[in-house]
Amino acid sequence: MSTTVIILAAGKGTRMRSLLPKVLQPLAGKPLLGHVIETAKQLQAQDIITIFGHGGALVKDAFSQENMRWVEQTEQLGTGHAVQMVLPVLATSGTSLILYGDVPLVSAHTLQRLLKASEKTGIGMITLQVADPTGYGRIVRHHDQIQAIVEHKDASTEQQCIQEINTGIYCVSNQKLHEWLPRLSNQNAQGEYYLTDIIEMAVADGLNVASIQPEMAFEVEGVNDRVQLSKLEREYQSQQALSLMRDGVTFADPDRFDLRGSLKVGRDVRIDTNVIIEGDCELGDGVEIGTGCVLKHTKIAAYTKVQPYSIFDHAVVGENNMIGPFARLRPGSVLANQVHIGNFVEVKNSLLAQGVKANHFTYLGDAIVGQHTNIGAGTITCNYDGVNKHKTHIGESAFIGSNSALVAPIHIGDGATVAAGSVVTRDVANNALAIGRAMQVEKSDYQRPQKSK
Repeated sequence: MSTTVIILAAGKGTRMRSLLPKVLQPLAGKPLLGHVIETAKQLQAQDIITIFGHGGALVKDAFSQENMRWVEQTEQLGTGHAVQMVLPVLATSGTSLILYGDVPLVSAHTLQRLLKASEKTGIGMITLQVADPTGYGRIVRHHDQIQAIVEHKDASTEQQCIQEINTGIYCVSNQKLHEWLPRLSNQNAQGEYYLTDIIEMAVADGLNVASIQPEMAFEVEGVNDRVQLSKLEREYQSQQALSLMRDGVTFADPDRFDLRGSLKVGRDVRIDTNVIIEGDCELGDGVEIGTGCVLKHTKIAAYTKVQPYSIFDHAVVGENNMIGPFARLRPGSVLANQVHIGNFVEVKNSLLAQGVKANHFTYLGDAIVGQHTNIGAGTITCNYDGVNKHKTHIGESAFIGSNSALVAPIHIGDGATVAAGSVVTRDVANNALAIGRAMQVEKSDYQRPQKSK
């Protein structure tokens, strides 16, 4: 049976106090709505329909690459009204999951359980047992069968003691949605069309409403303000850290770790505090990441040690490297095995072969550096002429003295030496010494400039 995912994402989110629509607020580096769409794709839904309203242009632009349909809700007349907007484009066969753009973390596994539970009855929902149900719709049962959802303000004293609440997440046959939604009424105190009314319609039709509960309560938590967003972020990150610890990662403090993407790990990986992982990253066996590091779309091979406050972006790092502290690997950086990159060294779009060392205050951009070459402190590859980028080629076992400037395009041969303080503008032959210093000039009785009064 085909599955449609309907996502309600039309709310303004006034309590966020933001110019950004609520469903675009970030959680773990991804918009709230992005999490829901990703889950829908994991379910291999045949159709994803997103209902948009406030900030619709921004929301649609943010997800313009997604293969889904958009339906506009021009007036905010309740959840039932929002789903009514979908009826003209909703198939009459199959099943629909009704989700929310501000409930980002419901898992594909939980939704698969809901789909399975609803197969026989044609309708199911996710409920939750809570210690304090104040403000939530209560699930009223008779002989364990769901009979109705009663809003808190309408609940009797006895019903207010019920601790099972409605999460608003439903699985309903499309045929029944076409039958029930046109019959919704707004004859209530709020003057809105409530989706919860379909539960009473199902019971009136003699259907048993299936229900499941999520494995983790935070799966069904919504976001209405920045406080809730912050709490949900920490819940999510705690689960990511827990999963990684089960895979063999040691955290100095799992509460001070952020994963904003995916992370594959080998054995005996150690991660210090305040590390941020973004995009798709991979850490091999025995990798150590120091405090305050940021890794984005980066792969690090076994037994490499990254010292504190280093930043990697789209980099590939080999085995047994020693990097940092305060190192920066920019996109296109590829480091072979046993490379040493020290403090305040920046590498961009460069290939460093095995055993290369650049231990202090160096910039290597658009460079190819041969095996066992040593780059002295303060060296830069001058790769940009103001219009175009140019390559620097440094051979094997070369020695580049401190405070040298290599003006690309240039080729430094195998075993060549560049004297400290040189500006090198021409190729250097194998095993040659290049000295590119200006002649020292002294002026006696030199008067320094004076500050103007």
